Amino acid sequence: QVQLVESGGGLVQPGGSLTLSCVVSGNIFRIYTMGWYRQAPGKQRELVAAITNGGNTNYADSVKGRFTISRNSAKSTVYLQMNSLKPEDTATYYCNLRLMAGNGYWGQGTQVTVSS
Repeated sequence: QVQLVESGGGLVQPGGSLTLSCVVSGNIFRIYTMGWYRQAPGKQRELVAAITNGGNTNYADSVKGRFTISRNSAKSTVYLQMNSLKPEDTATYYCNLRLMAGNGYWGQGTQVTVSS
């Protein structure tokens, strides 16, 4: 019954910023990690950023210093603040939730296009 609903994607010029959000609802119990993945045309899906239940974060090398992952206190929403966007960031971004029990959930994806 867990659902993830994403928003915030769109078209932005190089150097611009976007904030993605993912609203999580349902029977959420003992979260292991929340994160964002992306998949560009012709590429495999890759981890962009993740945050653990304890608040520890990690990022792909390609986005370090530019992207920030965060969540609200209730852990009902996870955000991805994206700054200094590059054309290489163009991809479909997916929200991901993992529970301690091993369950995994995905959002439907939101398109981010960085182009002049």
